[in-house]
Amino acid sequence: MKYLNYFLIILGAIIATYGKSENEQNQFVLIGGIIVLMIGVYRVSRKVPSRQGKESNLDNSEEEE
Repeated sequence: MKYLNYFLIILGAIIATYGKSENEQNQFVLIGGIIVLMIGVYRVSRKVPSRQGKESNLDNSEEEE
């Protein structure tokens, strides 16, 4: 499943580049590529844990000392 996210990012970048590369830009292909790219980035970032929880735990432990 992890590789699907990276595949979506790469596929979205390729589609967006292809839509931008022609003399007559195809706006729908470009927008579709950006959407696929953003879906991949969202799915990857959803798995990354928040730093806010770690920082608040560190602040609490420093206050107790």
